[in-house]
Amino acid sequence: MIRIGIVEDDNIIRDGIQKYLNSQDNFICDAAEDSFEKFLPLLVKNGPVDIALVDIGLPGISGINGIKILRKEYPDINIIMLTVYNDPSRIFSSLCAGASGYLLKNTPLEEIKKSIEILDSGGSPMSPEIARKVIEYFTPDKSEGYKSDLTKKENEIVNALVDGLSYKLIADKLEISIDTVRFHIRNIYRKLHVNSKAEVISKSLKGEI
Repeated sequence: MIRIGIVEDDNIIRDGIQKYLNSQDNFICDAAEDSFEKFLPLLVKNGPVDIALVDIGLPGISGINGIKILRKEYPDINIIMLTVYNDPSRIFSSLCAGASGYLLKNTPLEEIKKSIEILDSGGSPMSPEIARKVIEYFTPDKSEGYKSDLTKKENEIVNALVDGLSYKLIADKLEISIDTVRFHIRNIYRKLHVNSKAEVISKSLKGEI
């Protein structure tokens, strides 16, 4: 029996998935909440689940920060992101934080079931659209032969972007102002010849920085 948890703030989506999973012979879903603030105490009270389905845009603790907590406190829990977001920044931030799978919310219930079974058997399920983006971003761009000349502070900011931190959290972590963060990020874009945070994260994950 695979025990599943859900962290999803949309009541209709959460209740629908929970009801479906509980109707399956090999699943039990008895830990479903709308925030990590409510979900984490359930794990303390009833023990960890095997697999957690986690949204990104949650009230309070975000999905990405929440899975970092799960990976630290319960390293044996496998995590599937179940979200509307399909941008590279959130995809890679989720995977770097410890997610083993990434599904979009329009995934049919039967496919969610199959993805849970794939994850339980050691695989890494992803929606086809997500899998394509991962492949594209990890395919080396042979047209670029340069290495960046980022400063130590700029590299620290790049690492913080990969970790999914906001400008405010980066400023707090590095003890600088948000305006200084923005100044460094403009320089990072210029040096890397990019125009977005997602491109910075992609280059970092491909070892181009």
